Amino acid sequence: MIQTEHITKSFGRTRILSGISLHVRDRELVAYLGPNGAGKTTTVRILSGQARADGGTVKLAGRNLTEHPLEAKALCGVVSQHLNLDAELSVRENLDIHGRLFGMNASERKEGITSLLETVEMAHKVDVLTKTLSGGEKRRIMLARALLHKPRILFLDEPTVGLDPLIRRKLWGLIKRIQQEGTTILLTTHYIEEAEFLADRVIFLDKGRIVAEGTPNALMNRIGQWALDVQCNGLLTTRYFNERDEAARETTQEQGTSTVRRVNLEDVFLSITGRKVSGSAQ
Repeated sequence: MIQTEHITKSFGRTRILSGISLHVRDRELVAYLGPNGAGKTTTVRILSGQARADGGTVKLAGRNLTEHPLEAKALCGVVSQHLNLDAELSVRENLDIHGRLFGMNASERKEGITSLLETVEMAHKVDVLTKTLSGGEKRRIMLARALLHKPRILFLDEPTVGLDPLIRRKLWGLIKRIQQEGTTILLTTHYIEEAEFLADRVIFLDKGRIVAEGTPNALMNRIGQWALDVQCNGLLTTRYFNERDEAARETTQEQGTSTVRRVNLEDVFLSITGRKVSGSAQ
């Protein structure tokens, strides 16, 4: 559904993306995971037609983005990292303008707005000015807006950034439901728990390069299933084991404070790149 080959992008002398080739299957939810500044947002902007790559090709549902930009863009819905609703318009007006831009007639817009606001549990706010909404409510309206023209592909760029844990998890449920209804989703995030909960597959991005990809379980199984953290003299060391009992036995031989826990995607990213993704969604 989404296919890129050797995408490159630079700003001045700074290389942002270095030969990005990724493939997302129909109805798949892929988490594009990496630290801030890794190139995640730049990738989404290129794939959704908001920015041009310096090199490489992008195909969306078989349409070449460069050769057929309008047709390809019509297949996409985008929820950006930054809140971008018109503050002086109502929820209904924000969505209605979006529908008009995508050529929807009045009845299609009305039906779509009603249905989607019910889906995101915001029907009671339809005539409220968006400037009065909370951050979580605005995120839900942006999600409804992106889905109004019934895109086959949804790009979610850090969709839960800045939200409290309860609101974040509520949005996770909505995102999963949207995928189950048939939408292909590429989600960028630096929240480990978000990728583990939502993704069919995870792509690790670091310094503009894809460094690993696979299902969450397959990636974690590369290093083991259990981690032993040892805190001693202000230093934290971590070792990995396939069996919990094996890790537990080692705690009796270690000085300092020992903790046995499940391996997570942060451990995998750290083992590959030598640094953390950061941004825990605790």
